[in-house]
Amino acid sequence: MKRLPQTLFLVLVVLSRPLPTSPQEARWKQLNAEVLMRLQQGRYSEGVVVAEEAVQVAERTFGLDHPNLAQSLNNLAIFYSAQGNHTEAESLYLRALGIAEKALGPEHFYVATSLNNLALLYDSQGRYGEAEPLYRRSLEIRKKTFGPEHPDVAQSLNNLGELYRSQGKYDEAEGFYKQALEIREKTFGPDHPMVASSLNGLALLYHSQERYSEAESLYRRSLEVRESVFGPDHPFVASSLNNLVLLCHASGRYAEAEILYSRSLKIREEAYGLEHLSVATVCENMARLYEKMGKEDEPEALKARAKKIRSKPLKPDDR
Repeated sequence: MKRLPQTLFLVLVVLSRPLPTSPQEARWKQLNAEVLMRLQQGRYSEGVVVAEEAVQVAERTFGLDHPNLAQSLNNLAIFYSAQGNHTEAESLYLRALGIAEKALGPEHFYVATSLNNLALLYDSQGRYGEAEPLYRRSLEIRKKTFGPEHPDVAQSLNNLGELYRSQGKYDEAEGFYKQALEIREKTFGPDHPMVASSLNGLALLYHSQERYSEAESLYRRSLEVRESVFGPDHPFVASSLNNLVLLCHASGRYAEAEILYSRSLKIREEAYGLEHLSVATVCENMARLYEKMGKEDEPEALKARAKKIRSKPLKPDDR
């Protein structure tokens, strides 16, 4: 799923609330903390179970039209989206957006977050025409609410950069990426995961333009930040490895590419399971690499494994 590891960390939002006034509200807050922990650790299957319970507690505690329920619906949608369950995620995002607009008004910052999340889902599906107006509406709300140099503004700018890069509109994309990177470095410093996301996006742009030297430098810097923040075995790290390995593969540095592919595959297997579609994709890429290296047995074994994974009926956890 395109770009998802970059977006999940950004969109989980906890609305400001007073201290818990009931055991039910205390439980809801506890569940939110557990959801965030599992999201940051890349434990998506576990996160779904916790997020589903949070939705149930929110419905019983706050009612069906409360912004806290919108938050819980949003968080559950994040996990469904991470697992490839796009239909269910879209339904939850739309429900969360409707509650937020009704309860908080159309210009509230949480509405901007809901718009952004829905746009990310559409963007990941190639529904660019639907995503762009949502991104832009979210950006305008955030500028109006927080000012032009707020991290949430940077997020919207970065997402627009990704959208335009995906459509081959490279000049527009570069401008948005650089604006986002400048805000994030100024706000967080050079070693923050949000900075890593902007670096990765700009590197992808340069890679698409065959500006390989510039791209590699940014990929490696992004990878170093993510390893430092999340640890060496997080799916976000696997995403950075994948981008770097594709560059090495394209430039004929096959031995280095093999090492990076193997590491990326191991992380994905541990994070998602042995039969996840992203595992199949890495197997297919490794098979192509081994073919170029002149190896005979490895490509066929990897192709067979990928084919077996893709032949299975899709379930949310297999996507």
